[in-house]
Amino acid sequence: MLTIENLHVSINDTPILKGINLHIGEGETVILFGPNGSGKTTLLYTVMGIGNYEVTEGKILFNGDDITRIPAYERARKGIGMSMQRPPSIHGLKTRGLVELCAGKEPIDIESLARKVNMEKFLDRDINLGFSGGEIKRSEILQLMAQRPNFVLFDEPESGVDVENIALVGAMAKELLEGSPEPNGKHSMHELMHTRRTSGLVITHTGYILDYIAADRGHVLYNGHLCCEDNPKRILDHLQKYGYQECIRCLT
Repeated sequence: MLTIENLHVSINDTPILKGINLHIGEGETVILFGPNGSGKTTLLYTVMGIGNYEVTEGKILFNGDDITRIPAYERARKGIGMSMQRPPSIHGLKTRGLVELCAGKEPIDIESLARKVNMEKFLDRDINLGFSGGEIKRSEILQLMAQRPNFVLFDEPESGVDVENIALVGAMAKELLEGSPEPNGKHSMHELMHTRRTSGLVITHTGYILDYIAADRGHVLYNGHLCCEDNPKRILDHLQKYGYQECIRCLT
């Protein structure tokens, strides 16, 4: 679904991403680890087409189409959605209005969707204005639920979220990526691989989101380079024990 080929990205003439190659197939969820400043958010923003990032080399393909130079709204219409780590507050635009915009021409029951993420009381408030960290994340999830993207970018969905909200955010992220749960609430990884259609790229620092979503593989982004690929929980365990120092060894 998403193919990134030899992607080099700079901001203000400073190189950030240095030759990224990544393929994410239909129904795959990929976890991205990396220290602060390694380029993780830059990668997501570049895929979404937002921010002052300049692609100096390489290309991004979505379902076979080259989207490297097209604007963000066209990428959204093609089926890419994003939950930002720190989305802006928007004065004068109500949450209800933005959710309606996200849905486009598709009919939706906004009240029902809002109840799923405990956002009913926020629908007539300005976007993110005075919201807590957990409320902002729930608002982002609500917008994605209305948009129903084929490919979801999550920038640290557990960041700034308390224990109570992380369970809700995690459950809704799981539903976005894997579809509505079956009555028994259980799927094997084998079953998920054959039924999922939505793909995702998820940045995490803490790894808490792995308690809720079925991720297929993980990568580490270090100093603008992808330097490993493995089971995401194995990567997380290794990072918790040894940190990112071995990434230097891998890159050299």
